Amino acid sequence: MNSCLEAEHSPIFVNGPIIVGAGPSGLSVAACLSNRGVPSVILERTDCLASLWQKRTYDRLKLHLPKHFCELPLMKFPKNFPRYPSKQQFISYIESYAARFNIEPVFNQTVEKAEFDVVSGLWKVKTQDGVYTSKWLVVATGENAEPVVPDIPGLKNFTGPVVHTSAYKSGSEFANQKVLVVGCGNSGMEVCLDLCRYNALPHMVVRNPVHVLPRDFFGLSSFGIAMTLLKWFPLKLVDNLLLLLANSYLGNTDRLGLRRPKTGPIELKNVTGKTPVLDVGAISLIQSGQIRVTQAVKELTKKGAKFVDGQEMEFESIILATGYKSNVPDWLKEYSFFTKEGMPKTPFPNGWKGENGLYTVGFTKRGLLGTALDAVKIAEDITDQWMKSNGPLSASNICSSCIIHFHFNKS
Repeated sequence: MNSCLEAEHSPIFVNGPIIVGAGPSGLSVAACLSNRGVPSVILERTDCLASLWQKRTYDRLKLHLPKHFCELPLMKFPKNFPRYPSKQQFISYIESYAARFNIEPVFNQTVEKAEFDVVSGLWKVKTQDGVYTSKWLVVATGENAEPVVPDIPGLKNFTGPVVHTSAYKSGSEFANQKVLVVGCGNSGMEVCLDLCRYNALPHMVVRNPVHVLPRDFFGLSSFGIAMTLLKWFPLKLVDNLLLLLANSYLGNTDRLGLRRPKTGPIELKNVTGKTPVLDVGAISLIQSGQIRVTQAVKELTKKGAKFVDGQEMEFESIILATGYKSNVPDWLKEYSFFTKEGMPKTPFPNGWKGENGLYTVGFTKRGLLGTALDAVKIAEDITDQWMKSNGPLSASNICSSCIIHFHFNKS
């Protein structure tokens, strides 16, 4: 074992790819590689798998799509799981997935910098504990690495609690309060629903047009129907059919203050990555007045908000359902493959591979389905290269394992 360990601050060579991030994306690539006999090392900044799910999601969260669209490669969900697994069920699936493929990330390793060294032909990945080097680097931190906090005028003046949904757990903390919810995506809608369970009065800020579809039509998922119809009909026709069904189920959402974009829901998702809201009950509460829809906020005051339509209201708390962003620009020193926002410049389905052994997974704007597709491609591509220099069941696999155990035990 000592033969593959160097001094604590010496570079640690990984005979396989370095994967940054132990969420579903990173685990998918590691599993596909493991299934082909290729070792890897996952560096994870937190102390657990799928930290976004475990630490930054609300209690009532469920998968928005049916489970068969959210499976990671090589392993299905348990048959006894419902169509839309809960947060805890998904976490248990992730933990079982890692155990099945013997994936042991190196936890509490925040990547401070990663760059390609032209002289050695290796990626150098620096964490607070040392430097890892490898021929391959897989960026698996995803689109949702950091909360987005909008620059709302007067935000610092508001004297009540201001909570991003990444820190929101349950509406019980806001029972009987008048709450301003900024954002009307899936998270904003579900937070409003959750608040209503505890007799709070949520006011949901709707700044831009939004598509709202029923999660299910006639017992079938909207997403499943769309995917089936797209096999036979052009996209615009499918979009029109979905909107026809949505209007028959939900009525004219424009009258509720939820204006629909001119571009259809699937086309908009493909072009911009903006996901339609899948309604699980919020629309009926908007219709009954239990959830109020407001226009954009002009500025926040000490006790509330002024809106662009001239209204002013007091609130006891503010919840920011304003989404997440990539953190890739903070640590990856590679400027040709990613945009300044930290997304691949090459669109899906070709955005998974860069130059010099750089790969990305979890940046397709197509959820776990896109992650699974890219993970398989990445593993196949790396395996072809790895086999040429190592062959099957190389003894150097053992060294990759030593690296993991060294970091687990060195404290």
